[in-house]
Amino acid sequence: MNPNGCGGAVCLDSDRHMGWAAMDFKRNVYDELLAWRNSPHRKPLLLRGARQVGKTHMLRTLGAQEYQSLSYVTLFNQDAKEAMEQVKSPSMLLDNMEAYTGVRAEPGNTLLVIDEVQEVPALYEQIKTFNETYPDMHLALAGSYLGLAMHSGVSFPVGNVDIVTMTPMTYAEFLRAVGDGILADALEAQNIETLTALTSRLEQRFRQYCVIGGMPAVVEGFIESGYAQARRIQNVLLSNYDMDFSKHPSKGVDVERIRLVFSQAIPSHLAQENNHKFMFSHIGKGARASQYESAVQTIVDSGLALRVHKVKVPRKPLRLYEDQSSFKLYMHDVGLLGAALAVSPADIVTNDRGLVEYKGVMAEQFVCQELVAAGFAPSYWNNDSSTAEVDFVFSSSRGVTPLEVKAGEGRTKRSLQGLCAEYGLHGWRASMRGYKEQDWLTNIPLWMVGTMFRPSGEEDFAPDAGADLGAIEEPERTEAIGE
Repeated sequence: MNPNGCGGAVCLDSDRHMGWAAMDFKRNVYDELLAWRNSPHRKPLLLRGARQVGKTHMLRTLGAQEYQSLSYVTLFNQDAKEAMEQVKSPSMLLDNMEAYTGVRAEPGNTLLVIDEVQEVPALYEQIKTFNETYPDMHLALAGSYLGLAMHSGVSFPVGNVDIVTMTPMTYAEFLRAVGDGILADALEAQNIETLTALTSRLEQRFRQYCVIGGMPAVVEGFIESGYAQARRIQNVLLSNYDMDFSKHPSKGVDVERIRLVFSQAIPSHLAQENNHKFMFSHIGKGARASQYESAVQTIVDSGLALRVHKVKVPRKPLRLYEDQSSFKLYMHDVGLLGAALAVSPADIVTNDRGLVEYKGVMAEQFVCQELVAAGFAPSYWNNDSSTAEVDFVFSSSRGVTPLEVKAGEGRTKRSLQGLCAEYGLHGWRASMRGYKEQDWLTNIPLWMVGTMFRPSGEEDFAPDAGADLGAIEEPERTEAIGE
């Protein structure tokens, strides 16, 4: 038995691996938290995201670096939960937090954090009026199952909070975590000539990322002990999510159906050769949408799955043309998908087998979560007969952007060319090929997706192959496949 009370070799205790990682990874969301801290129109902060993506660590870091003091409670602690259940007013909220933490809150100098706030829904009423009562107090809320609260009939204070969503670590964040910040800088600068010179290293790290993914505990395990430890932690995370469904049941939804969808239906759906649409028949013989739609929504609301709807017509606004009955489901992390499918790390790191073996789903999963992390709500397109399909369609500063994903270096499907010709669009393809512009199509390496596009209204990247390359050189390869 280890000192944390876990019988196995891997224990995800609350401080090290349930949000507060031991390693201090640089996360993009920190800039959003800092902007909230400095905003003159600040409301209480609501930090959303799947469990164990690093929310707690980010808020603790914000408190340590930007404030004089931090008053923190987690409502997974029974004593803290009981203290918060007694709260009947904003002033009582402050009093009870001070009594529990021993920290007296000072306006502008203290960060108040209530973690796992969904455990005491009665607090929502006090949060609604907290900003009016204490406009100079900085209150941050976090939770892993807030999506469930928003759809459970509870009076959730959506209009009274500033919402920030946290995702698993992106590819660029992963690069910084493993000590390749120079590659992350190059990606963000988007100088094509520089990126071309760094291709082999970027591709090697991309393959590693497809195995490891972006869960902080897994990344830490990989850095400390290699692939085997990372996979063990991934399996523990999957097991913990499964157990969480019974601990945090969604009202009126059968827990076993939730488990069946998450643990079996989504991975098997993604592994299918024809995965145009999530079919409830993948769950089991006789399974119907009316039986399992609530289970699907629960998983999506928990941040553990990404729902990508079909769009009938690739025109703005895309949501106007969505078919709500047709959708794909991706997991929230490519590393966890690989673990769920028992994909061998060697098949991805040393060759294309793992990327291609499952009909490109690992590459699609990577692209989907990179787009979501960048602020997009991607859709997909296919025709009425499902004989033509484009993997992702989203609205960016370039307009409506159709994107085809290729796990290897195969040719572009006619579907993309036909769609672009019919609607006058410029096509994009993400593959293992290098950057190339040609008439109606631009090919980009898969690892460039997360930094290539900007949401509508933001300044876009304009390729400049002649810019000064500085003194950037490709680093030497130091890692092998290992254990």
